[in-house]
Amino acid sequence: MKKLLLYIGLGLLSLTAVNSQSRLNQFLTPSDTLNKPRRNFVIISEAALATSTLIALDQLWYADFERSSFKTTNDNSEWLQLDKAGHVYSAYQLGRIGATALNWSGVSEKDQLIYGATLGLGFLTAVEVFDGFSEEWGFSWGDMLANATGTGLYVGQQLLWDEQRISLKYSFNRTEFASQNPDKLGDGLAEEFLKDYNGQTYWLSFNINSFLNTNFLPDWLNFAVGYGGTGMLTGNDQNELFLNQNPRRQYYLSLDIDLTRIKTNSQVLKSIFSVFNTIKVPFPTVEYTDKTGFKLYYIYF
Repeated sequence: MKKLLLYIGLGLLSLTAVNSQSRLNQFLTPSDTLNKPRRNFVIISEAALATSTLIALDQLWYADFERSSFKTTNDNSEWLQLDKAGHVYSAYQLGRIGATALNWSGVSEKDQLIYGATLGLGFLTAVEVFDGFSEEWGFSWGDMLANATGTGLYVGQQLLWDEQRISLKYSFNRTEFASQNPDKLGDGLAEEFLKDYNGQTYWLSFNINSFLNTNFLPDWLNFAVGYGGTGMLTGNDQNELFLNQNPRRQYYLSLDIDLTRIKTNSQVLKSIFSVFNTIKVPFPTVEYTDKTGFKLYYIYF
């Protein structure tokens, strides 16, 4: 009798799990036509999130630095341009999220590109204006160009191919440099992930079959080209406080996986794959660094 009750209980749990997953799949499935409640939910959520984030930045970040009248700055020579690569990546990914959310709402592709793919450009422009009123930084036209490049990479591919054949991805490794200048490079993993340019690599990940249409390679296999840097303690290598700086550019060749091209009928898995497709999948990698030449990694992340 106990076994019978146990089997019945397990069966009911299984049915509940299947029913819940079915409902979640139905919820996550993009609408074929305009779904106004979904569209309104997306617009309100994005507006509220962007507004609250900007308010938090103003109160928790910029409040620690002296305000100034609006000014511009030329920081294009700093950090081996890795900060600019970060702007390109952020604008691309935010735009991709904005367009995907509107696609889920059944919004037309034209409106997805106009109102969704420009989400990153709009948000990062607001952040740049904040920089312009801060004594510590300044409005950077180089950053704005990078933001526009990231947005253009997404929009251009949709207009040209109606798909993303080239994805922008990110990878990170902790380095010994952060502890030498934690104010600039971060103190702890969470800060270093965002601020230590020595550990950041930005990738252009090309989907092979989208370009070559082979019959023997899986549709999800990508070829990736990466860019990074090392030996940086400050943005300017002429800083007199850190004469031991030895900044060097790093270039990478590797394979990658486009998780969004893995075939599945589960909208839950598709959503998970879409989120993690922002990160480069570890693979054997060849590195070329100025002054030191080539180096092979069996697995590089």
